[in-house]
Amino acid sequence: MKRLSITLVATLACTSAIAEPALTYGPRPAFLIAQMDDSPLKTKLESCAMQTPQRSDFSIGHRGAPLLFPEHTVESNMAAAQMGAGILECDVTFTSDLELVCRHAQNDLHTTTNILVTDLADRCTTPFSPASGDTEATAECRTSDITLAEFRTLAAKMDASNGAATTAEEYLGGTANWRTDLYVDNTTLMTHAESIALFRDLGAKFTPELKSPSVDMPFNGFSQADYAQKLVDEYKTAGVPATDVWLQSFNLEDVLYWIGNEPEFGAQAVYLMDEYNIEGYSPMDPATWPNTMEELKAMGVQYIAPPTWMLLTLKDGQIVPSALANAANAADLNIITWTLERSGPLADGGGWYFQSVADVTDNDGDYFEVLDALAQQVGVKGVFSDWPATTTYYANCMGL
Repeated sequence: MKRLSITLVATLACTSAIAEPALTYGPRPAFLIAQMDDSPLKTKLESCAMQTPQRSDFSIGHRGAPLLFPEHTVESNMAAAQMGAGILECDVTFTSDLELVCRHAQNDLHTTTNILVTDLADRCTTPFSPASGDTEATAECRTSDITLAEFRTLAAKMDASNGAATTAEEYLGGTANWRTDLYVDNTTLMTHAESIALFRDLGAKFTPELKSPSVDMPFNGFSQADYAQKLVDEYKTAGVPATDVWLQSFNLEDVLYWIGNEPEFGAQAVYLMDEYNIEGYSPMDPATWPNTMEELKAMGVQYIAPPTWMLLTLKDGQIVPSALANAANAADLNIITWTLERSGPLADGGGWYFQSVADVTDNDGDYFEVLDALAQQVGVKGVFSDWPATTTYYANCMGL
């Protein structure tokens, strides 16, 4: 199959030549259900085996479907849409000529593309340095190191690196053994504007995240406010209604900018919570929170998005809402969370995303146990997933 150029993708999207895909769950939801311990939830999920897949806004494609596809590519998002994700994500950063592109971080090109083995390698902020002794291989390549035209020449890869590499070619490896490089070839990077055209044509809504710059701002006269405004302007130019867009940022000031300057878009702006980076912070102890939920609400924030573990805790061996989740609901805040299907096999407790419920996490079926607690007890409005079929199946079965 010949490579589908991004220009062609954008043209097809604009002319509605990319048809909204037929939906499928694929085999994974059934596999996960089979791993579950016997319970009423398992019985309920099994009873939905013959249901017809339906698109759901509860199911959010996290960078598309990066469990198996290179993130933020056309193909990754087409896969997520085929799995019924009602909302798709473009993490947004900018190039040296101030064009918005879809990348999880401004400084991730060395792990998500082939830049280190191209003629652009010498443009990287930190060139490749091989592993030596106890020192791992390093590199740092930013979207702001190159122009949009140069960005378009890169090939996508699974987000990974090989710290033991002694050559740039070896450094491009390192894909986790529970992911795959099977779908890497001929995948297509996107600009933010092109993602809008594609997502709309796939029948999905939009949740772009304004990524924190790795460069000092202003950058070549481009301020943080300019950056936040340019993101909104690309939806306005495309004629997308604000009600179909959930802007995101970890920077509360970005969210407040949208609330104050673009109130229609600000009404659904999502404050991504990373307070876990604050020493001493606990989602179970309001005294450690930099802002109470009532204070966020008073600022005009309507949506928050903590990671899954911050919303859950254990009581008598059962998964229950955390103090943070209860406080957010008491303040009438809408809750979205991230990220399901990013932890690989759960036999060892699920790692970072499952840390608050690790003691009751021991098999892959627990993805559905956690999802059920988030939906039924916490009352989340949506869940980001690296494989949206799981969240879509659950949402369809539960009528969400």
